[in-house]
Amino acid sequence: MISAGRILLVPVIVALLAADTTASRLAAAGVFVAGAATDGLDGYLARRWDTSTRTGQWLDPLADKALVAAPIVMLVAHGAFPLWAAVLILGRELAIAALRVFLGSRGRSMPASLPAKIKTVLQIVAITLYVLPLGLGSSGLRFGALLAAVAVTMATGLQYVAVALGPVEKTPGEAAR
Repeated sequence: MISAGRILLVPVIVALLAADTTASRLAAAGVFVAGAATDGLDGYLARRWDTSTRTGQWLDPLADKALVAAPIVMLVAHGAFPLWAAVLILGRELAIAALRVFLGSRGRSMPASLPAKIKTVLQIVAITLYVLPLGLGSSGLRFGALLAAVAVTMATGLQYVAVALGPVEKTPGEAAR
């Protein structure tokens, strides 16, 4: 339910960014950060109560990707976010999502790594800084956060590909056979 709620926030963020006023940008940043926080809450509750559903396993990453992609696309459309960074971030997200689907079709999974969780935080910070109606003096901060996010995004993408192409780990029972 939390993941579905996160998806429902996406059109709200898009509408607020489309309005492109100072107030709407502030509201969009607030909705975006609240949506991002629900991802952490969702994970915490799933671990706390040891619950997991098949729907949640595909809906949670979909909600994450939509929440990140929507503001990036809107900001690029307004000329407020570098296209090259959007291509790298969204390209990596699509590639890893496709890789997860491919591995899932072969009975393998690829849970989020700690560096990928750090990547998510860096993306949220960078996107939030670009959504906020900050003055020109903030361009260095924005760009620095974006460079960090892009660097970790690409590094974790390569890490996932390396893991996927590596040998399949066998369970202790399989190794004994």
